[in-house]
Amino acid sequence: MSEEPQRGRAPSIRDVARLAGVSHQTVSRVLNHHPSIRPETKQRVLDIMAELQYKPNRAARALVTSRSRTIGILSASSTQYGPASSIAAIEAAARASGYWVSTANIESSDAATIADALAHLAAQGIEGLVVIAPQVRVFDTLASLSIDVPYVTMQSTGRDPDHALSVDQIAGARIATRHLIDLGHRGIYHLAGPQDWIEAEARMRGFLDEMSAQDVPTTAPILGDWTAEFGYYAGRELLTVRDFTAIFSSNDQMALGLMHAIRDAGLEIPRDVSIIGFDDIPEAAHFWPPLTTVRQDFAELGRRCVALLLGDLDPAAPDYRGTIVPELIVRASTGAPAF
Repeated sequence: MSEEPQRGRAPSIRDVARLAGVSHQTVSRVLNHHPSIRPETKQRVLDIMAELQYKPNRAARALVTSRSRTIGILSASSTQYGPASSIAAIEAAARASGYWVSTANIESSDAATIADALAHLAAQGIEGLVVIAPQVRVFDTLASLSIDVPYVTMQSTGRDPDHALSVDQIAGARIATRHLIDLGHRGIYHLAGPQDWIEAEARMRGFLDEMSAQDVPTTAPILGDWTAEFGYYAGRELLTVRDFTAIFSSNDQMALGLMHAIRDAGLEIPRDVSIIGFDDIPEAAHFWPPLTTVRQDFAELGRRCVALLLGDLDPAAPDYRGTIVPELIVRASTGAPAF
């Protein structure tokens, strides 16, 4: 066998070719999944790559193949659990398909900021784009800009259904609300998210739809800001009225604040008040009591987004759905009301 690469120097494609006994063009074909490579040759090259810990030079490959194998993500509010989980899911799915991911976070929704972010991604030669923009105003701005690569959005706005994949937020809210009604609750409040968030609006609609379908009287939802601090404040205010036995919170963080306020008032969950959240954040199972919530399958959503961009997902296929129905996770924070 030929000599190993010199110590201190990263192995190159020619080092892999020399040690595998093939041409560097053959190694390139293996990297690009060319169908003409014999399985035994491909495996020998892959074994040498693993032995050398060879990492292909991304820039060089882009020059040779005219492809960047990069998916861009345009993200707003990426510090929130939903968008952050979506980004992680897309990154995992992209890696599994041999793609890199480049993320541009936007802090404001004005046209100049979004245009700059898209230009930043375009300069990297992205082959596809995922838009994670929970606020309606971001989509209003995007509608005025041209996107010249395949793209998919992770929010359902109803404007561009052929490019949208999402979790069915309305169905998730109805599942949560129905769970409380089935337990016997009739005095149910909804602590909603910010008014300009697509998910918050959909969850509010799902709550109201289910309450109406079950002929349960309701009051106007309370608009929150996703934080536990607001949940605590809202809980303190609601407890001055005490005309309810259950609260559906639009996310788990606000549910945590509600639980804190209820316990501070000397009440018990779920004996005095049942609480249900949305998202199933990793900490939800460790709240006290553990939180009943609605789980979103971000991993599956990320997989579908990448598959749709790469042409591996057929919208006409029987198993294809534009939305993914979330799952109710029942824990100890909900129970029958103590009449």
